[in-house]
Amino acid sequence: IEVIIAGGLVRNRDRGVIGEATIDFISQFKVDFGVIGISGIENDGSLLDFDYREVRVSEAIIKHSRKVLLVADHSKFNRNALVRLGDLSQIHALFTDQPVPSDLQPILASLDTEVHLTTSDA
Repeated sequence: IEVIIAGGLVRNRDRGVIGEATIDFISQFKVDFGVIGISGIENDGSLLDFDYREVRVSEAIIKHSRKVLLVADHSKFNRNALVRLGDLSQIHALFTDQPVPSDLQPILASLDTEVHLTTSDA
């Protein structure tokens, strides 16, 4: 496995890399797996975030990935945020730490989205 790191503006709050330089970098590639996070998943399957710059980076990752993996802990379910990234139809697999709420289960099932429950060894 080779890991290539994108450049760009580093956000102090969480060390996320954002901005046009990041998007330009991502746009050079077509990867097998793109991994994104999100601030909220509404009960209709909408993917939401608080930072439009983060959404633009996630959009680039989705566009340039053959499969998109979403990592979201249980606190993200049924949580509102200001900026819409898209919806669960853009996701191939969801990795989370608790079972998905019942209102989202039919959406994920209809899309054949893989759901993986993680465990903590900490």
